[in-house]
Amino acid sequence: MSQKTIKMIVAGAGDRGVAHARSAARLSEGNVEIVGVAEPREHHRNQMVEEFGIPPQNAFTDWRDMAEREIFADAVVIATQDAMHTEPAEAFAAKGYHILLEKPMAPTPEECRRITTAVTENDCIFAVGHVLRYTPYTQKLKEIVDSGALGEIVTMDRVEALGYWHQAHSYVRGNWRNEAESSFILMAKACHDIDWMHYIMGARCTAVSSFGSLQHFRPECQPEGAADRCMECSVESTCPYSAKRIYFSRLRKGETDWPLNVVVPNPTEERLTEALKTGPYGRCVYTCDNDVVDHQVVNMQFDTGATASFTLTGCSTAGHRQTRIFGTRGELIGNGSIIKVFDFLTETWTEHDTNAADSSILGGHGGGDGGLMLAFIDAIQNNDPTRILSGPQETLDSHLMVFAAEQARREGRVVALDSDTH
Repeated sequence: MSQKTIKMIVAGAGDRGVAHARSAARLSEGNVEIVGVAEPREHHRNQMVEEFGIPPQNAFTDWRDMAEREIFADAVVIATQDAMHTEPAEAFAAKGYHILLEKPMAPTPEECRRITTAVTENDCIFAVGHVLRYTPYTQKLKEIVDSGALGEIVTMDRVEALGYWHQAHSYVRGNWRNEAESSFILMAKACHDIDWMHYIMGARCTAVSSFGSLQHFRPECQPEGAADRCMECSVESTCPYSAKRIYFSRLRKGETDWPLNVVVPNPTEERLTEALKTGPYGRCVYTCDNDVVDHQVVNMQFDTGATASFTLTGCSTAGHRQTRIFGTRGELIGNGSIIKVFDFLTETWTEHDTNAADSSILGGHGGGDGGLMLAFIDAIQNNDPTRILSGPQETLDSHLMVFAAEQARREGRVVALDSDTH
């Protein structure tokens, strides 16, 4: 890596914005400097200023004020809310910044195309936070598939088990519960997975179908005698989705990062109690303003003749994504860490442990967070966008698959994808 120092700014100092900033500072060996932040919440903004030594004049409450300044950095991380990606992406691209955009790109196909056009026309180095492409696990699995060890892929099956408490935290009580405020859950959460399947398959998706609904987290499923808040509920102790149990159990173990720091900054017993009495994370999961589905399946047809299925469910334990790939010469089973390959000819299993090599320094998502940031830094240092696996066109292609799947679910039909989707 070149010794040129890259100056980076962050729009949106929530969980993901901070995570990307920390990855950049930690992994660049001093070659990245965080020099600006835009964040409306005072606590989160000040935390970034203090942690990274950001000059006070470079701390903004609104990303627009940061974008209007004469360009003062090489790159920007955009980690605003899902529905607030398009305007900053267009503005920073026009200004000349290289961009790392948190996934999803945008909540509509039109906005995704606008972002793709903006970064392409302004010759930006651009990466979307599809971190699963960058993990050692994914790269090993992709190597196995591309080697022909499985023969031709016939079908693929993937399961994303969100976890019952994660569903309650993020998609019933939290920031991604309501489509009008964020996006539908297949985009907000599972665009990772559809993108991953597209990447591994290495073929164009031609048609999709999908089924799913909000089956459980709705008023008619509320237990008899339940209150609208967990802190005052007489049947709370019998509910697996109790906010008291989910959050206080973690606090008493000494856990104060996500998800607790989303409920209340610097959580203590007293602060958490007050937050659950008055804030959104103390609401009964059956009386929230959530409207995203709690389970969904997607079926895909590819131009090679191969098929794939994807299952997303919040009624589960939280665990690794499970994948099975069936080929003409073998079968592969993976869990995000261990890959097992069965060879039809020799009738033997081969196991690959992708955690055998120490990738702990790369951070979250199985090394994907760090892998993405290293690729982004490398691309800027060498002025080479090919170092990035999740560029504008790749992301647009897989996002269009997600939009088509949601359309198929809502309309109850098979949706064909245009031939210009790669």
